[in-house]
Amino acid sequence: MIFSDIAKAIGQIGDPRFRRVLFLGIGLTLALLVAAYAAFLGLLDWIDPASFDLPFLGPNAFVGGLLSWGSIVLMLVLSIFLMIPVASAITSMFLEDVADAVEVRHYPHLPPAPRVSWGDAIRDTLSFLGLLVFVNLVALLLLPLYWFAAPLVFYLINGFLLGREYFTVAALRREGRAQAKALRRRHMGEIWFAGTLMAIPLTVPVLNLLVPILGAATFTHLYHRIAART
Repeated sequence: MIFSDIAKAIGQIGDPRFRRVLFLGIGLTLALLVAAYAAFLGLLDWIDPASFDLPFLGPNAFVGGLLSWGSIVLMLVLSIFLMIPVASAITSMFLEDVADAVEVRHYPHLPPAPRVSWGDAIRDTLSFLGLLVFVNLVALLLLPLYWFAAPLVFYLINGFLLGREYFTVAALRREGRAQAKALRRRHMGEIWFAGTLMAIPLTVPVLNLLVPILGAATFTHLYHRIAART
């Protein structure tokens, strides 16, 4: 049944509301990364790296230039690693629109769901981003201990996090926070498996940017299946 949910989500990928959420997520992510780099350059300018002083040697323009060029390399590397989690987190703020589009097309008998407030959406987004980055950093630090199973661990960890996030987005709109968490706990095995399937495209460039959209759509179908049998 999970594969049927995924197939329905893929079948709706051309929906204009899906594209709007995708472009919003990518655009805001790029703007955030550019702003972060501009702030970093401003900090370097404030400390005046061109006249960087070395002990006993005095001002050293070479070190200042190295810092400036190094900052470009650093931001490019960070952008590669941060693009996906940041895009996923920002896109999560708009996933209600994806769930709405799914319900309008596949569950037209349902009344419109109440909207989650912007305050709750921002709080949940920051919480998800923080947890996503923290858990993956810990997993990266512990990599020497499980290098032989690194891909499996990556998929399982991110599958758990994605399943937790996307099911909550889908269920929260209809059940409220407490009931959504209760449903998630009772069906964690199924949710984790579905989340792991969503984590697999994370390692495919470009396709990984679609993961939040497909995840929200898939888990909207999954939620309605679970709700129908409880």
